[in-house]
Amino acid sequence: MTAQQANPAVDGYAGDVPAPLAWQWVQAGQAVLVDVRSDAERDWVGVVPGAAAVAWKQWPGMAMNPHFDAQLHMAAPEGATLVMLCRSGVRSIAAARRATELGYKAYNILEGFEGDADAQGHRGQRGGWRFQGLPWRQG
Repeated sequence: MTAQQANPAVDGYAGDVPAPLAWQWVQAGQAVLVDVRSDAERDWVGVVPGAAAVAWKQWPGMAMNPHFDAQLHMAAPEGATLVMLCRSGVRSIAAARRATELGYKAYNILEGFEGDADAQGHRGQRGGWRFQGLPWRQG
C-alpha cells in the first residue's frame, strides 16, 4: 500500500486509509474528517482544524459517549464518506464500524493522530497525523 491508497473494506467498515490520503479526500470535499478522541485529548494534545469533534469515549474513565450517534448525524449527512481519527488508529476502528451501521461509508485513519508509542513510550515519533506534517494546532 502506498500513501495514496486505501486498504479494501474490512470487517464492518469501509477500510483503512493513510492520513495523507484522508486529508486529500477532506480537502477535495470527498469526505468529512471526524475526530473521535476525547475532549481532553483534543484540548491537551491538539486538534485538526475543521474536523468534526465527535468523541467515541470520554475522559475520565473513557466511558462510551452516549450521544455519539446523534452527534455524528449532526456532523455529516447519512451516506457521507467519513474518515475517522483517534490517537493511534484503534478507537477509530470501533467508531467506523458504528458509523457504518448508521449508514455512512466510514474509514479508519491509519496510525491516528499520534501514532504508536516508541521504545520510550513516547507517541508522535513513529507515525501519525502530526508526524506526517498534516495540519493541526494546539487546542
